[in-house]
Amino acid sequence: MKPSNWIDSFAEAAGSPPRRLLPFVRWSLAGCGTALSIASVVSILAGVVEVMAALILGKVVDAALGSSADQVFSDQTGVLIFSLLFFLILRPLIFGANSYLQSIVVAPNVFNLVLSRLHRYTLGQSVTFFDDDFAGRIAQKEMQTARALTDSVVEMVQTVLFALASVLGAVLMLGTVDLRIALGLVVWIVGYLLMIRYFMPRIRSLSETRAAARAMVTGQVVDTVTNIKTVKLFAHADHEDRAALGAMDTFRDTSLDFGRLSVTFRFWLMTIAGVLPVLLVGGALWYWSLGLITAGDIAATGAVALRLAQMTGWVSFTLMGLYANMGEVEDGMRTLTPAHTLLDSETAVELPTVQGAITLDDLGFAYGRKTGGVAHLNLSIAAGEKLGIVGASGAGKSTLVALLLRLYDAEKGRILIDGTDIRDVTQESLRRNIGMVTQETAMFNRSARDNIRYGRPDATQEDVQRAAEKAEAHDFILRLSDHKGRTGYDAHLGERGVKLSGGQRQRIALARAILKDAPILILDEATSALDSEVEAAIQAALERVMEGKTVLAIAHRLSTLSSMDRIVVMDQGRLVEIGSHDDLLAQDGLYARYWNRQSGGFIGYDDGKEAAE
Repeated sequence: MKPSNWIDSFAEAAGSPPRRLLPFVRWSLAGCGTALSIASVVSILAGVVEVMAALILGKVVDAALGSSADQVFSDQTGVLIFSLLFFLILRPLIFGANSYLQSIVVAPNVFNLVLSRLHRYTLGQSVTFFDDDFAGRIAQKEMQTARALTDSVVEMVQTVLFALASVLGAVLMLGTVDLRIALGLVVWIVGYLLMIRYFMPRIRSLSETRAAARAMVTGQVVDTVTNIKTVKLFAHADHEDRAALGAMDTFRDTSLDFGRLSVTFRFWLMTIAGVLPVLLVGGALWYWSLGLITAGDIAATGAVALRLAQMTGWVSFTLMGLYANMGEVEDGMRTLTPAHTLLDSETAVELPTVQGAITLDDLGFAYGRKTGGVAHLNLSIAAGEKLGIVGASGAGKSTLVALLLRLYDAEKGRILIDGTDIRDVTQESLRRNIGMVTQETAMFNRSARDNIRYGRPDATQEDVQRAAEKAEAHDFILRLSDHKGRTGYDAHLGERGVKLSGGQRQRIALARAILKDAPILILDEATSALDSEVEAAIQAALERVMEGKTVLAIAHRLSTLSSMDRIVVMDQGRLVEIGSHDDLLAQDGLYARYWNRQSGGFIGYDDGKEAAE
């Protein structure tokens, strides 16, 4: 196996991410142990080699001083050859291996591993999780947490372990020169650690605050750009600008606080770093003047002192970054690690072959409130039955569909498909058996082919084209092109399908549902964005698609439901009427009132208000 594959970048994690930092880090990095251990050992070796360089330099100086100028090469051949091998072969190999492990084995794989685990877990959150936050903010938290944790791992292995090995090696080496010089280094290390202990928790806290402010800026900007047409239609560019500037100003304030602390930290860092060479080299010169150490010892001590002084800044900035990254990880954890609220039960099974019978058994759901949603719904829908659902806005139609798809769990009652409670089957198997076309069609910024194939990923090009033809989408797809020159089914549709008209997006969505060919089909205003001519052409295709399927069709334009086997009328979350189109007209109730007012139009606000009265 190639070293670059020592870490499986996309391995799944066991269980849910913990909500405490160290357990979360272990969860994120599970499976990386061997690769990180090898990288750590090589980093420690590199630190030891760095100290050996100073020691060898001292030995070379002593060897040179111990021989006459014309005899130094002949008398000290062994020392010189060993020095050449060390500096030209061993040291480059160790440092090259260290760099390879960090840049090829650890960094890219750990980033993808952490990001894939966070993204996979986030996809399992309920719809409510996404309703309660900015899409851009959630995406920012995923990227921020993966990047911060990856940087922390790399710096911990590459810098912290390297520095620890160098410092310990320096103490041991100076101990061979004179224990009092080594003791001076130990005293300096204690002072350095006290400074680190004071500053780092404060840096971590401010970094966490700064990360939250940065994510809010991202969320605000993405929210505005995503809804740019609405912004322009209402001429609210100034309003959005003020909202973005407010978020940016908060981020600026937190960045200034972080910057002030960083400046103070760097000042004291440089002060302490300057003490080290004065302390060690000054001490070495003093002991040399007393005849206690050699000139080579001074050279070795000076080399170590200068290297450690340089390393002090490097390590300190690394630790500052490490603590800042840990703050960002903790900030991301608060957003991304809440427990899933909509889970498959431990005994959940795959939904067996579906005939399509649906039963609502005293169904109730109010989004956690006392009122709203739906209440006491009792209805049996036969397999293959075509059911129309009518009601004013807020009557509970969309809530009913969301419960059937198990986007939420019912608070009361249950839903059965072919006699099986949908809570007893896996969510994936449930939704595989339900096709849906909505008024607000969801498009990805991918090719037209990929958007249609989303209904059945293993579909062939012929299957995709056949579905597009049935949905009256094939002709306009052939005329598509994008900014990269891709055309037809290869053309990308833009974010949320922005390059298509509303009717074109709905036809793509219809083609997707046709391709999926699920036994249960939900049509939520499926033809609302189509003009009359296209709708008439598609209606015949829909009739063919609906054959043999259980269909739930929601529409405000009642003429599209007149051919349904039955129609239910919802009002204030309850089923108030049920029957065929002719039966409901004969009852002269709410449906008849809608029909008479509409004359081929739509159910309006006044209709719903009057019905409520």
